[in-house]
Amino acid sequence: MSQILAGRTALVTGASSGIGTETARALAAAGATLVVSARRRDRLDALAAELEKAGAAVLPVTADMRREDDIVRCFADARDRFGGVDVLVNNAGLGRSAPISSAATELWREMLEVNVLGLAIATREAIRDMERRGRAGHVVNVASMASHRVPGPESGMYSATKFAVRALTEGIRQELRAKQSTIRVSLVSPGYVATEFADVFAGRPGALQALQARLAVKMLDAVDVARAIVWVLTQPPHVEVHDVLVRPTEQKN
Repeated sequence: MSQILAGRTALVTGASSGIGTETARALAAAGATLVVSARRRDRLDALAAELEKAGAAVLPVTADMRREDDIVRCFADARDRFGGVDVLVNNAGLGRSAPISSAATELWREMLEVNVLGLAIATREAIRDMERRGRAGHVVNVASMASHRVPGPESGMYSATKFAVRALTEGIRQELRAKQSTIRVSLVSPGYVATEFADVFAGRPGALQALQARLAVKMLDAVDVARAIVWVLTQPPHVEVHDVLVRPTEQKN
């Protein structure tokens, strides 16, 4: 991959696994400087070591997206080390099997705080940083096909959070246009991806394998979504890609 993102610093949330890890790899391969955040420090350190060995400059920052202080610190650390952030990839997120008619409130609260509130706080901090430095930055929100439809009876609250992310993306776009800002905002909405998401959603190991067997389709790999994110980020300044829906070819819904 060419060094098309050389000179740009990107912060990737939820970088310790799946789409976040592959996005960090893809951005580094495109020449970007990286700030990677997640809760699992051991995985962040391993990723940073891998990318640094390949020649990238990387700052790992331990952060919980339910804690505003942690999110704000990501950007403070990025300013201290690299001067600021030019790209934010809001990848951190999770789903829980949590029916609205019966689930524990804490499961709903976790999804809302990570998927919606944490994303909004990170976006605010990124835009403030970009505006302070007069940068034509870019925010990419990773949503889901569940931001366009509810995939099943246990997904109501998860889908509600992803519908909210889609609404936030449009709201941010309108705010930036009202200010005649050069900052862009985009959404990437994947379908079924072979990551640990399924195990987290079901609350048990082996759920991904069971899902793959039930669907009997070739699911997306995390790197497929990462390539879509890089494509969005490398469009010319007059092009704002608003929402990319990317699903397995054989996926029915």
